[in-house]
Amino acid sequence: MRVALPGWLESNNHDRRAQRKLVVIAASLLLSGCGKYGDFTLPEPAQPPVEPVFEWGPLPEPVLRHGAPGDWDGVDALNPSVVVKEGVYYNFYSGYDGRRWRTGLAISADGMNWQKQGVVLEPDPSSWEGDYIAANGSALLVAGEFYYWYQAGQPPRIGLATSRDGRSWRKRPAPVLGGGPRGAWDERGVGDPCVIRLGKRFYLFYLGQDRARRQRLGIACSDDGVRWVKLRSNPILELGEPGTFDENGLGEPAVWCSHGWYWMLYTGRDRRERRRLGLARSRDGVHWQRVSARPVLDALRPWASHVICDPSVLEQHDGMRVWFGGGDRAHPAENINGQIGLALVRFAARTGTSP
Repeated sequence: MRVALPGWLESNNHDRRAQRKLVVIAASLLLSGCGKYGDFTLPEPAQPPVEPVFEWGPLPEPVLRHGAPGDWDGVDALNPSVVVKEGVYYNFYSGYDGRRWRTGLAISADGMNWQKQGVVLEPDPSSWEGDYIAANGSALLVAGEFYYWYQAGQPPRIGLATSRDGRSWRKRPAPVLGGGPRGAWDERGVGDPCVIRLGKRFYLFYLGQDRARRQRLGIACSDDGVRWVKLRSNPILELGEPGTFDENGLGEPAVWCSHGWYWMLYTGRDRRERRRLGLARSRDGVHWQRVSARPVLDALRPWASHVICDPSVLEQHDGMRVWFGGGDRAHPAENINGQIGLALVRFAARTGTSP
């Protein structure tokens, strides 16, 4: 990872001691962005493990479409992160206009019929974010307040913003998680945050990219959502075997606990840059096993024929709702004619732990 020092530091007109002091400050900030390291696991699920059968029921059409040409979300509407507050569904999603990503808000009474509220988070070019913010984000309710971890900057890092109403936000001035040191699995950047809270502890699942541009998944923990400890043995999920749907990259995890397991939906990329959703499970949140070598949610024609990505999971009494991004063009990031869909997932459980 490179640190871009201000150009005036290279001038011969300034005192060398001041230069050395600023370089030390910059280096210390870099190290603080990388985070601390430790060994931990998630609490063992309270329920005994059972083997649920997931029955996927994706709706045939998007529930949130991208805007008209020229709108802030006129090219892509992706990356849903849905939470419910006082009976209202809040969907914090990313919009792309062909030049810049922003985060917007849509609200709904039922999770299917959405009313767009406009942009709520913009990139700040004068800050660490630069001109890039929130291609991916993770919203969570904490004591009635919205916490939103988001991806921004180059190299990508993870920031945190908070809000009482979901519309007016306060950003922390510095990223809360950055890439690792030279040679680390996440040396080139981190992103795609998914945060869950168990008791008083936060767990952050995230994408990391190494020098070879391999994208895999890792985890960090925190007591306040700001100061994070990365798992020393990261990554927790490796690339798929050659020829599989997730051989070329992993990202966008969504994690929840049910039926005695931690479950993770994630986006897998193949060699042709098609993206589909995979499923893994774990008893401790650290050691993960793929449920299948095949995707659990594949192409939906015509609107999501090439890309299904960005899952956001909400458990309900009759199963789960999974919002996801979809597109009809294959690309690793954007310009996919992206829109947001919904799958209604029901499950029947049978005892036993064998896959």
